[in-house]
Amino acid sequence: MAPPKKSKKAKRESKKSKKCKSMSVVPIEPRATESDWWDSFWQKNSPIPGSAIPTDEAEGFKFFFRVSKKTFDYICSLVRQDLVSRPPSGLINIEGRLLSVEKQVAIALRRLASGESQVSVGAAFGVGQSTVSQVTWRFIEAVEERAKHHLRWPDFNRMEEIKSKFETSYGLSNCCGAIDATHIIMTLPAVQTSDDWCDQENNSSMFLQGVVDDEMRFLDIVTGWPGGMTVSRLLKCTGFYRNCEAGERLNGNVRILSEGVEIREYVVGGVGYPLLPWLITPCEYNDISSSMSGFKTNHEAARSLAVRAFSQLKGTWRILSKVMWRPDKRKLPSIILVCCLLHNIIIDSKDKLQPDVALSSHHDPGYGQQCCKQVDPLGKAMRENIAKHLQHGKEKAPSN
Repeated sequence: MAPPKKSKKAKRESKKSKKCKSMSVVPIEPRATESDWWDSFWQKNSPIPGSAIPTDEAEGFKFFFRVSKKTFDYICSLVRQDLVSRPPSGLINIEGRLLSVEKQVAIALRRLASGESQVSVGAAFGVGQSTVSQVTWRFIEAVEERAKHHLRWPDFNRMEEIKSKFETSYGLSNCCGAIDATHIIMTLPAVQTSDDWCDQENNSSMFLQGVVDDEMRFLDIVTGWPGGMTVSRLLKCTGFYRNCEAGERLNGNVRILSEGVEIREYVVGGVGYPLLPWLITPCEYNDISSSMSGFKTNHEAARSLAVRAFSQLKGTWRILSKVMWRPDKRKLPSIILVCCLLHNIIIDSKDKLQPDVALSSHHDPGYGQQCCKQVDPLGKAMRENIAKHLQHGKEKAPSN
């Protein structure tokens, strides 16, 4: 007699039971509130006599990850949903446990902050090179999506605050920010090299341009363009340029100065940029009038905010200041953007970086200064009116 046939329902339940038995459950690392990952990392990488690593744990944390523990927790909260939703099978440490969100964020921040190889970063955390690669890219994708609100053009009230700070600090009425650009240097395979990517110093590089406010916070950035372009050409390829030319940006209230002249909103930039009604550059070197002499000083002080912001950015996130080895040019803009977002998060969180984090030299060492000869008559008149207003203010100021 043949054995009785199982019902379809019994067969399904049997298959489900076998499947469950064959699956192994991978434990997840404890949450960072238990400090397991940090205790292990600090013990492994704690300072030795004579090293640059601070002996204080809180300062040591900022040394390795550039942010305070409070800001670190905030970043984790931003990306947690993305990092836990679909964890790839490769994100397992040597103990066979899935990496916690906190450890993933720490690995990614360390990679961006140090610019060290994936092998070196992995060794510091007890994970492999491929894990560092996966974790870092997943983190970059998450921050790019979840932290967009930390980099945006100011609303009316915030812009009025920025203009007030620029006038108080530098005497520049209706100034909305400072603009500059820097090169991100990389090596490319021979088959990918071209004159476009080869810049004036014969490096393969990608441009990053940014507008910053009085606190060196990025308000607008553009990247992805080849470093072989001139700064003036880069500017004209950007949405920022098109919006300003169309009157859709830097279009706030006109300021009427005591001399009766009108000054529209503008940003300040270096000699590599064209002189435009909304972009004020330094005066010509042969102009030695007293009014222009004072303007040069104030203009340079305000413009240096952008220079310092890039030195801070590339010093904090050293992956941008080191030569990148054959990066994916389609992914590199995302890495650059995320570093700018993290830069702004640090400012928004009021974190204080260690004083030696910023680059000690210029953010583009070895690059000669470009000079753009384009002069818009309205821009020239604007610059002269600003300079005269500065001079008039100094003449009216009481002498000590």
